[in-house]
Amino acid sequence: MALVEIVGLTKRFAKGGEVITPLDQVDLRIERGDLLSLMGPSGSGKSTLLNLLAGIDRPDAGRIVVGGTDITRLSRGQLADWRAAHLGYIFQAHNLVPVLTTYENVELPLLLLPMSRAERRKRVELALEAVGLTDRMNHYPRQLSGGQEQRVGIARAIVANPTIVVADEPTGNLDAAASLHIQRLLRRLNAELGMTMLVVTHDPEVASIATRMCRLDRGKIVEPADSAPQRKMRSA
Repeated sequence: MALVEIVGLTKRFAKGGEVITPLDQVDLRIERGDLLSLMGPSGSGKSTLLNLLAGIDRPDAGRIVVGGTDITRLSRGQLADWRAAHLGYIFQAHNLVPVLTTYENVELPLLLLPMSRAERRKRVELALEAVGLTDRMNHYPRQLSGGQEQRVGIARAIVANPTIVVADEPTGNLDAAASLHIQRLLRRLNAELGMTMLVVTHDPEVASIATRMCRLDRGKIVEPADSAPQRKMRSA
């Protein structure tokens, strides 16, 4: 059984007098250890799919099974608990709390879990080590570059050792050098730590770090026959 099984997923929105269907009977399997990139034009439903997988929104039809749990059947409270334990979310705009330090921002998801302070500290330090920011532990977001802020966001997403990490345009606000750094970091977290990831992007270069690639086209998932580029990334 795949780690994530999406079956018959449909989502509709009313816009004026028109009904928009960005996702129409979508089927998708994500295996444990996949780094899957999802591309598609603006408005194609990429972020909608991500939000449904994250349990932020509800589908009109279909099911999403993650690690054996059908999250479409969970209550709002159960979904909140499930997200805290199983999902890491990397945002395009970092979404760091400006009055908290790097350490405190990364620690935030762990405060929702039954965990001792010592265990929280151990996990935060490991996450910051993974993204190369142990020397910025006591810095505030305003003291970091954009690329460093995104690395804090990645550390926050992985700190609870989630079942799956989802990323919504993770390099969209970064310059070329910082974007390359984040691409290499995501690839390393997948290759070395075995983290399962779904990365939504409009950038073919970012998409090409994936072990699998697919597109949303007219509400359907299209996966190329050869979707394992695993290109050698250029040096920074």
